[in-house]
Amino acid sequence: MPIRMLTLEDLELEGKRVFLRVDINTPVHPETGKLIEHARLEEAALTIRDLTDSKVIVASHQGRVGRPDYIGLAPHAAALQQILGKPVKFVEDVFGPAALEAADSLGEGEVLMIDNLRFTAEENQEYKPAAAQSTHLIRKLSKHVDACVLDAFSTAHRSSPTIVGFAELVPTCAGRTVGRELRMLDRIVSVEKGPYVTVLGGAKVNDRMEAIDALIANNRADKVLLSGLVGLVFLKALGKVRGDLGVDGEQKLVLKARQLIDEDPERFAVPIDVAIKVDSGRREVSVSDLPPNAAVLDIGSKTVERYERFIKGAGTVFMSGPPGAFEWEEFSYGTERLLKAMGSSLGTTIVSGGHLSSALKKYGIHDQIDHMSTAGGALVQYLAGKRLPLIEALERAADRWGAKR
Repeated sequence: MPIRMLTLEDLELEGKRVFLRVDINTPVHPETGKLIEHARLEEAALTIRDLTDSKVIVASHQGRVGRPDYIGLAPHAAALQQILGKPVKFVEDVFGPAALEAADSLGEGEVLMIDNLRFTAEENQEYKPAAAQSTHLIRKLSKHVDACVLDAFSTAHRSSPTIVGFAELVPTCAGRTVGRELRMLDRIVSVEKGPYVTVLGGAKVNDRMEAIDALIANNRADKVLLSGLVGLVFLKALGKVRGDLGVDGEQKLVLKARQLIDEDPERFAVPIDVAIKVDSGRREVSVSDLPPNAAVLDIGSKTVERYERFIKGAGTVFMSGPPGAFEWEEFSYGTERLLKAMGSSLGTTIVSGGHLSSALKKYGIHDQIDHMSTAGGALVQYLAGKRLPLIEALERAADRWGAKR
């Protein structure tokens, strides 16, 4: 059933002050602190270009509290300015006097980026829509904008204030990225078939656990191939990894992994060898020989070969999160090989997350994948049939502000 939502064409936005909620949360190089790629910024630019006669206030989050990528958005504003080929103003404020004054002073065609939304406590929480409307963040910002455009599909599964709080306060519609994602996913869901192979990696273990539950419940994960930090959590649950992994809520996650394995041991595949960081660079070791607290930065070649066989035999392959720290050349092997296996697969292939989108372009195989999305957790939950807060907000806005039917 088509989603009820307004688009840019449904609202009169010329000359209006538009709050554009995007997700330009970007991978940050662990050593230099620079933005690794600009995929999400380029997506945001598509909508900004279509708002050329509006006064655009660009808003996004970046990273999570306490992590190295929890930084301000000044680099993003500079990168966006290059992409757009026009000035992008930046203010080190979110909803204080400096931000509101900068928003009020915008002229037609001008673009302003406010700072990291997660620098405010409220944006780090999730709310029901009525409660979101009552936050200081939304109450203040909503008085200084005429409309809201939601174009943060990769954050669609989070009910943060700037995702769910504007829909019934100001006219709200979908941006270009959200519209494109939903059209593509609807087509893919209509043709996909089993067996379903899910490849999960990366460092967001909580998100990956949510993905496993959702995909299994919706029969979208006949085989789950694990790598990255989530793979180490499962190995620890099996007693094959010793030491502290440094994951928030680690004990609870390990118990959850053990429960999942006990319920269906044949569904999960864990690494049999890994690549660790040593003085000479990369060294591959069997999981049984893994030293305690070793720096595991990739899966090993034997694991890659095993996972490739599962991928080649799949009807649908979904991959979220890189198997290793592909930013370093010596630890890019697993990521490159598994993505290339997907590229040559005869099944339907879906790749999600900003890191993997960057990797696909790095290896020149993005055109060999059926659907490449910068979304991670949101895409998982959509494929699993879950209702997403951003889509529900768009539907409420359509009812409130007069959707075309």
